[in-house]
Amino acid sequence: MNKILNKTELCKRLMKLEWMFFDVDGVLTDGSLYYGKNGEDFKVFNSLDGHGIKQLFLIGVRVGIISGRDHPGTRYRAKELGIDTIMVNISNKLETFSNWTKEKKINPKNCGHMGDDIADLDLLNNIGFSASVPNAIQEVKNSVHYISELHGGKGAVREVCDLILEHHE
Repeated sequence: MNKILNKTELCKRLMKLEWMFFDVDGVLTDGSLYYGKNGEDFKVFNSLDGHGIKQLFLIGVRVGIISGRDHPGTRYRAKELGIDTIMVNISNKLETFSNWTKEKKINPKNCGHMGDDIADLDLLNNIGFSASVPNAIQEVKNSVHYISELHGGKGAVREVCDLILEHHE
């Protein structure tokens, strides 16, 4: 069942956003894993995505990261962007997010998440706004409110940030 929203319904959901969360591999990056000769791995982030995230902070939308993997590059990029809500090495994203919202007394319907794989699916189905990338698995694409035109690590996050900026109160 495709949940892509009409412009009016999408606008209503975007106006309520207080928090926007992003997965890392496949969303903030293109999902590729680069390994050096000693087995070290590298992540490549898009500077345009970073600017979009900074713009969200300026309008009062907080930003967090929820990722199944932990990586020093992710932590470094988050710090550089001013993101201090980082949930990494997570096997159950919905459970972790639900615990966080209860602890912080935040309504999950005022939060959004952008993910691309099966680990994101339950979370995407239980928040106010859900987004994905065009190369996500089909189950995710069938479950989200918005699919970016751009791919992960190639401006998809910036596209969603711009969409939020356009429709936020």
